[in-house]
Amino acid sequence: MEKITVKIDGMMCGMCESHMNDTFRQNFKVKKVSSSHAKGETVAIVDEDIPDEKLKEAVEKTGYTFISAEREPYEKKGFFARFK
Repeated sequence: MEKITVKIDGMMCGMCESHMNDTFRQNFKVKKVSSSHAKGETVAIVDEDIPDEKLKEAVEKTGYTFISAEREPYEKKGFFARFK
């Protein structure tokens, strides 16, 4: 799994965050997605990478500005993870 952090300009409130979360769910196969207008980013957990071009297209279709995307491996953390 992979964690993709997308920097986005133009989100101003909680409704903007909700709109961006819905956009990611409708356009990509995401395991989890959360947005923060304060940080100006959306973080998505995915099984397969999403190319920057597709991220940019989805973000800019909604009226926001795509700035960048960073990727890093994601390991699920849970209560039992520490007992492995």
